[in-house]
Amino acid sequence: MTFLLKQIFGLLKLLNSETGTNQIAAGVTAGFILGMTPGFSLQTIAIWLLILFFRIQIGAALIMAFFFSFIAWILDPVFHSVGQSVLMMDSLSSLFTTLYNLPIIPFTRFNNTLVMGSGVVAFGLSPFIFVFSKVLIQKYRKSVVEKFKETKFWKAVKATSLYKWYYTYDRISS
Repeated sequence: MTFLLKQIFGLLKLLNSETGTNQIAAGVTAGFILGMTPGFSLQTIAIWLLILFFRIQIGAALIMAFFFSFIAWILDPVFHSVGQSVLMMDSLSSLFTTLYNLPIIPFTRFNNTLVMGSGVVAFGLSPFIFVFSKVLIQKYRKSVVEKFKETKFWKAVKATSLYKWYYTYDRISS
């Protein structure tokens, strides 16, 4: 629980900072893919490796995976029909047979209609999710954060010694 809270506070801090729009947008996109694709498979391992090896915001990925998993549960019938239509394509049947006979590829569970449909939808929509989340983050920073920093309340908080102590502590610990 504390790990999740730490990630939420880290995400809020990053949202309010001047840097990291690509990191947050990539985290939202990775969380979208993790939330939409079911269960533990080779695809989820690959996404987690991408999150760990690249500069992707883990807090955004965790929060969005949690959020999108509820939406994916509602969209399961759509994913099933998309996966069934992809798996039943005659032009791809020889490719699927070849892939299924390879050593590692069956661990992706691509032959399951739900996994195939959710994977097609998630990976197909991921570029749009990245761009959309990046635009939303930039609009949030321009409208909400800048207006909040101009309020009398924020100026009063910044003038306190507690804020100055926290700012110094945060700068040293980072």
